[in-house]
Amino acid sequence: MQLYVHNRIHCSPRTWKSTAMKIAASEVFNRSKNGIKLYGIWRSQIGLPRDTLTVISLWPHAELANKTTDELFRGIRTINSIEKDFMVPTVRPTSDKLPMKQGNYAFRWFETPKQNFDEFIKLCVEAWPDFEKNYDSEIIGLWKLHRDANANKNTSTLLLTRRPNLAVWERSKIPVTDEEKEVRRKLSKRYDLCDWTTVYTTTLLTANDVSDDVRWS
Repeated sequence: MQLYVHNRIHCSPRTWKSTAMKIAASEVFNRSKNGIKLYGIWRSQIGLPRDTLTVISLWPHAELANKTTDELFRGIRTINSIEKDFMVPTVRPTSDKLPMKQGNYAFRWFETPKQNFDEFIKLCVEAWPDFEKNYDSEIIGLWKLHRDANANKNTSTLLLTRRPNLAVWERSKIPVTDEEKEVRRKLSKRYDLCDWTTVYTTTLLTANDVSDDVRWS
């Protein structure tokens, strides 16, 4: 199973775009060696500072990811600080196909008590097909974070969801049909199983269809 690395990168003022371009153009992610791949770069839409980037990449193992990303990010002067998480897929993604379509990407983090996690996953799997069908949306992935299991009573996860735009984000919270209401019931139950959750939205800088030039934050 491939390792996903999530980096939250805090840039110098007004440098988010140039920093993203340097990361995307780096030799690390363009030489196609050792199974290393840039999964995506996202910019803040709502909930994160303007000059914060989210970068997800794929690696064969943590040692190589640590060494290589440290070297890469140290060489970019506009990067002030970095947060890092190692992640593995749960039920999605099932392949390393890259997200390429522009939209409203929601990063939702969960801390779920371990005894609730199987039910949490079950509700996700049951709700997602009708959610995607009704809202023209896509569940990109639900990853489990690698953290000290003995020090944490919870299972930490990241859910990444793509909607076409913010209007669909709002629409997905207000069910109309019986099918939509059942989706919302399952997702609300999942929400109530966790100890903590937070969400922010982003747009995809590495999209291959539409560039996002809106001043969101």
